[in-house]
Amino acid sequence: MHGLGNDFVVINRIAYPVELQAEHYRRIADRHTGIGCDQVLLVEQATSAEADFGYRIFNADGGEVEQCGNGVRCFARYVREHGLCDKDEIAVETASGIVYPRLDDQGMVTVNMGVPRFEPKDIPFIADQVSNQYPLELGDEQVEVGVVSMGNPHAVQLVEDVGSAPVATQGPAIETHPRFPKRVNAGFMQIVNPNSAWLRVFERGVGETRACGTGACAAVVVGRQMGLLDDTVEVRLPGGDLEIRWQGPGQPVWMRGPAVTVFEGTIDLQNLMA
Repeated sequence: MHGLGNDFVVINRIAYPVELQAEHYRRIADRHTGIGCDQVLLVEQATSAEADFGYRIFNADGGEVEQCGNGVRCFARYVREHGLCDKDEIAVETASGIVYPRLDDQGMVTVNMGVPRFEPKDIPFIADQVSNQYPLELGDEQVEVGVVSMGNPHAVQLVEDVGSAPVATQGPAIETHPRFPKRVNAGFMQIVNPNSAWLRVFERGVGETRACGTGACAAVVVGRQMGLLDDTVEVRLPGGDLEIRWQGPGQPVWMRGPAVTVFEGTIDLQNLMA
């Protein structure tokens, strides 16, 4: 499946309770010798009575992460298409809390992504106090980033031209910067006008992706905190557009976008690991 080109392998662990290790996820995600994907998504039984399903996310490097916005839209479409649930809105349990995707008649999925977090300890990020912008040393240069958690950590910087932004060089340096103990997703945002922005994201454990749902949410939050964006923004990513709405501090971020099934199949894990 994919959401704006951010692509996933979805495994139904309710029907197939297979136990996978980090190396399995790396092999599955390999675009030459596996299936190929940015992340592997697991559909599981919920552990909370408040949720309909459990949702786990593993990056292409085999590491588990807390949240994935494009992934949760695909997750919602998957459980509906496979008859696991007949609700329009479902409660999905993630490592960072419960989110509520809703499918509409146009085939789009709207998700309440929760309230963004700014406290450095909640991100996590090493800083003495909350600020809209933080200086970040990258070798001989310094950049200014807005830092926020959308259930996973994001560092967003403003750029004049997203097409020529140093995503390939600064992205890895920001991702692994020592001020982010659990690494971070690095966003590069060009504001077009108060209702429109371009965005590229270097995702931790993956590299640059065609789209990042939580990254789009984080970018709008950072832009709003700086007084540069309105409460409804079209975020244009290399893979397509997302609509992001945020009314301000203490309010949840809403994301609307597509989710597409590409194909279904089986994989022999023994041969994969041989």
